[in-house]
Amino acid sequence: MTRYNLKLFVSAALLTSLLSVSANAEQLLQSIQADYKQRLGDLFVDFHRNPELSTAEVRTANKLAAELRGSGFEVSEGIGGTGIVALLENGPGPLVMLRADMDGLPLEEKSGLAYASKAKQLDPITGKVFPVMHACGHDVHITSLAGTAKQMAERRDSWSGTLMLIGQPAEERVIGAATMMRDNLWQRFGTPDYALAFHVSAGLSAGLINVQEGAPFAGADTVDIIVHGIGAHGASPHAGKDPVLLGSQIVVALQSLVSRELPPREAGVVTVGAFHSGTKHNIISDRAELQLTVRNTNLQTRDTLLEGIERIAVNMGRVAGLPEDKLPEVIILDESTPPTINNDALVRRLRAVWQTNLGSDRVTNIASQGMGAEDFPSFTTEPEIPSVYFSVGGTSEEDLKAAISGTGPKIASHHSPLFKIEPKPAIIAGVQASVLALMELMPVE
Repeated sequence: MTRYNLKLFVSAALLTSLLSVSANAEQLLQSIQADYKQRLGDLFVDFHRNPELSTAEVRTANKLAAELRGSGFEVSEGIGGTGIVALLENGPGPLVMLRADMDGLPLEEKSGLAYASKAKQLDPITGKVFPVMHACGHDVHITSLAGTAKQMAERRDSWSGTLMLIGQPAEERVIGAATMMRDNLWQRFGTPDYALAFHVSAGLSAGLINVQEGAPFAGADTVDIIVHGIGAHGASPHAGKDPVLLGSQIVVALQSLVSRELPPREAGVVTVGAFHSGTKHNIISDRAELQLTVRNTNLQTRDTLLEGIERIAVNMGRVAGLPEDKLPEVIILDESTPPTINNDALVRRLRAVWQTNLGSDRVTNIASQGMGAEDFPSFTTEPEIPSVYFSVGGTSEEDLKAAISGTGPKIASHHSPLFKIEPKPAIIAGVQASVLALMELMPVE
């Protein structure tokens, strides 16, 4: 074969391959659209109308488990409380995990949607009854998981390996993933070779896929500081040690951690969200309590901030003249999670797949402007599993443009009682991106 003919052959083969990919992507889209019309649309509305609080996702887990069983998966329930694990073995190859979180939030929905939640539920953690809504899009996630299960089960001749789908509880309290891990998740079901998850985003145009290298979500630690004092009469401050004054000095001193101990380009947040002390105007209390959230984008920064909080709090107690047995106590609570750090090589690999099959105009790389946190890394950090966490747009382009121009209402943020999502394009895009990624990671050899 001449070099010229070889070039023609290669070009023809490449064109045939691209046309095949395009045809497969179009067939996948049509199948997902049909499933949305027949099943997923109603499933989303049911999940949205019946949200459940963290650790109490009983109905949600049961319904999701039934959907996954209906697609041929072997489903185990009650993992780490209400968590579910669904497995579909399909020949030799890698074990790939895809996770969706299930819980709602203690908010009264004011979205104005015809299918708005009117649910109320007893919170097993606080013992109080709250209104509940899906104010963060977890209903999109679990509906998409059900859609992905069906598409993967119907395409077994196009991939090889084992698919693990996880319905995770209590993400909003960043404890659900860790709880499932403490229930010997990997020991019981196998350690994945890859792990994936996505989050719907009200700030992105519906149907867009946003994926970035580095840390798409921050790490978060929930920290309490107990400031001890010596009680006295408010008219005789010299007779005691005022924990309100000491607590205030600690609050101010903590602000130096980010501004003076982190490199200027390194992200970190130390926020004191609550300060409680005292019972009456003229009583110097003997105790104050500070509640902090601490955010970071890498483990080194996390260590710097947590060690700095301990150092500042304890030594400010010494500055105030407290005895050693009354120095402030720093307590790091279980509601903590390391940063979500994507595997850069895997991001580039999946981005290329999505761009090829969905079009470059639908795949973006927009860095987050906030320090929101996720507990997904509890699955992927120890042991380290190559993982990608991506976002799927959830608001119509028209609404976004109107909000930006001021001709329409602002887009409600996540965790707002006004939060709402365009479910059809978000769910279809979530299933598309998930299926394409899974088939890339589990090819037929």
